Amino acid sequence: MTATATPTATPATTGPRGPRRPGGGGGQAVRLLILIAIVAVVLYPLFWMIGTSLKSQEEIVNNIGLLPNEFTPGNYADGWTNFDFSFGRFFLNSAMVSLLTVVGNGVSCLLAAYAFARLRFRLRGVWFAVMIGTLLLPGHVLIVPQYILFRSLGLVGGEWPYLPLLIPQFLATEAFFVFLMVQFMRGIPRELDEAAKIDGANAFGIFRHVILPLSRPALVTTAIFSFIWTWNDFFRQLVFLSDLEDYTVPVALTLFIDSTSQSAVGPMFAMSVLSLLPVFLFFVAFQRMLVEGINTSGLKG
Repeated sequence: MTATATPTATPATTGPRGPRRPGGGGGQAVRLLILIAIVAVVLYPLFWMIGTSLKSQEEIVNNIGLLPNEFTPGNYADGWTNFDFSFGRFFLNSAMVSLLTVVGNGVSCLLAAYAFARLRFRLRGVWFAVMIGTLLLPGHVLIVPQYILFRSLGLVGGEWPYLPLLIPQFLATEAFFVFLMVQFMRGIPRELDEAAKIDGANAFGIFRHVILPLSRPALVTTAIFSFIWTWNDFFRQLVFLSDLEDYTVPVALTLFIDSTSQSAVGPMFAMSVLSLLPVFLFFVAFQRMLVEGINTSGLKG
């Protein structure tokens, strides 16, 4: 009798994480190409602005490419000294307004959020709903009554021209940050409050020794967004600031284009590149805390 050989099945090739799927490497390559394309689209305006800042006035009109045919680094020196005083004055003004806004939003919004999240008072839910409703109002709608109010108080164009920009920040008018902190505080166990009360702490003591130390991620998130939004703010600063020496960076960039349609585009783009550096460095320095604050604040409730 002749024995019949039974074919032996070839075992499936397995990788360190299980059976390999056909075409898995190709799928990863496609995803990688898509991500590279998205990054290129997002970063193209930035690279174009940097390249334009190094072009001469004539080349800006004739060359729309990323790289200049002839580098003109003098745009940075011209833009820095284009006015009666250096462009650094505008950077100092923006830094002062942005940092004071960070302090104002951090203190006032934290106190307001503590009241909504932990204290009991009449019509708390109604006032919280009214505050959330203000998020539906565009800032351009509010700027007119704000201007009339501060104008009647003599604060527009006065000795302290930045007061109309700073006073609202110390009165917890940023409902977004109040809501962010309320969501975070609702995730803090109330047992900690009860333990502090047993130790003899009052409402302020609970805030000082319990809520404030644990609210660091929400405070960092508020500080980062406040700085970036204030540094890039143009409309409110344009409305309330009237003297050249008080201008901030976003408003000062418009001075490179005059009413006769003559413009110093190269120096303007050069100063635009420099104006991005503080925001970029601020974001890079606190990026980890920003992600942590969003994860621990915005998803609780």
